Amino acid sequence: MTAATLVIVPLLAALAPLITRSVRRWVAIPVIVFELLLGILVGPSVLGLLEPGSALDMLSEIGVAMLFFMAGTELNASALRGRTGTRAWLGWFLSFAIGVAVGWVLVPGIGAVIIGIALSSTALGTLIPVLRDNRELSTPFGHAVGAIGTVGEFGPIIAISVVLSHRSAIVAILVLVVFAVVALFAIWRAHRAEHGRLHRFVDATLHTSAQFAIRLVLLIVAALVALSAWLEVDILLGAFTAGIIWQLLIRDASHDIQEAVESKIEGLAFGFLIPIFFIVTGISFDLDALLEKPWTLALVPLVTLALFLVRGLPSALAAPEGSDRRTKLSVALMGATGLPIIIVATSTGVAEGYISATAAAVLVGGGMLSVLLFPATATLVRKPTAKA
Repeated sequence: MTAATLVIVPLLAALAPLITRSVRRWVAIPVIVFELLLGILVGPSVLGLLEPGSALDMLSEIGVAMLFFMAGTELNASALRGRTGTRAWLGWFLSFAIGVAVGWVLVPGIGAVIIGIALSSTALGTLIPVLRDNRELSTPFGHAVGAIGTVGEFGPIIAISVVLSHRSAIVAILVLVVFAVVALFAIWRAHRAEHGRLHRFVDATLHTSAQFAIRLVLLIVAALVALSAWLEVDILLGAFTAGIIWQLLIRDASHDIQEAVESKIEGLAFGFLIPIFFIVTGISFDLDALLEKPWTLALVPLVTLALFLVRGLPSALAAPEGSDRRTKLSVALMGATGLPIIIVATSTGVAEGYISATAAAVLVGGGMLSVLLFPATATLVRKPTAKA
């Protein structure tokens, strides 16, 4: 890692929220949009100040793992039960089937499944800060979006682990079952065990150099990610499971302890590691492939529209019961917001030769546009309903 990288990446990470705040008076845009755009700006495609490198790539991998860990910590199990959960899963299966059908018209074979995975994904990790900032996490609307986002990340991760595995489908499924057994046992133990001593030790080290809570979080993430890598399933599955386990370990602690620990973890994740993932994604973005032909850039808004039609409309099935049109539209827009899974799926697809770099750039560009437009539009559409 060069001296320029050491300065420029933190500089971009600091600039992104400042820009976000400056434009907030006109429109609420998630900070990751500016992290991506700033990464593109300093990357090889524009200014050429930074190049992708092994050190940045490693930090980016940790960043995306922390993004999915944070998504796991926000999992509301009750939201996945009953009407909301059933309809969220139904919406995702519809999205996946339609997405694969659309992909098959364009790229028959495994490439079609990659397109289906991309078009059926929802960026829960991107939506959580928006819901939190709007104080919607604990509302029926927030629960619905959380359920949609959970299945919109969990479903594609499972699909990636099965379809893009180098093993046969049967062996890949068996390996996933092994991972599920280990993960469910760990979740069960975290749910059933007595955590009083853990909470006291966490409290005792909250304001010391020991910082046991943060070290334990990193250990849980590393252990589950390592298990995923060893079994050759997607590491995001391990990171997401780690978030669920940590949520169970800390759930019975006092409110003050939970709030203090959450603040520290969010500082590590959203203040350091996750911004690096999005900045490096911008640096690695192949803008030249997107601009290579005049028609490729025109496809980006079509991909964004496809995300709304393929993922957003089926997501509206999980809108809270009795929702008006504004709320249903807001749920659809939130559900259609996708990017991290699109990046992961297309990167793997390009590496394995299933899709072209141009197709990957168009899909990622459409995902970026969805993050830029959909959450902000959903917030504007929902404002009158939220006030009521």
